[in-house]
Amino acid sequence: MNRFKELLVWQKAIELAAEVYQLTKSFPSDERYGIVSQMNRCSISIPSNIAEGSGRNSKKEFLHFLGIASGSASELETQLIISKKLKFGDIIQINALIDKITSIQNMLFRLKNTLK
Repeated sequence: MNRFKELLVWQKAIELAAEVYQLTKSFPSDERYGIVSQMNRCSISIPSNIAEGSGRNSKKEFLHFLGIASGSASELETQLIISKKLKFGDIIQINALIDKITSIQNMLFRLKNTLK
C-alpha cells in the first residue's frame, strides 16, 4: 500500500500525537522521564506503526502493525486515565483526547476488518 498519508486514521493519529505533546508540557517537571516520556512515545507509536505496516509486503504484516498501533492507543488511553486521577493536565483536554483515541481505535478496527 505505502500510501499511509492518505489514510484518515493516520492523519488523526498524527493530530493526536501533537495534542499529547502539547498536553504533557503542562505536567509536573519531575514526570519528564516518567509518564510524560511514556505518553509521548505511545502517541508517536500509533501513526508510526500505521505507516510502517502500510509499507510492508503483505496484508498480514500490515494487520500486525495495525494491531501494535491499536495496543499503543490502549496504552495511551490508560496513561491519560492515570493522569486524570493524578490531576495532571486539563481534565477537559484529557477527556477530549480519550474520545479521539476511541475514534482512532474504531477506525483501526474497521481498517483491520477491511484488510481481512
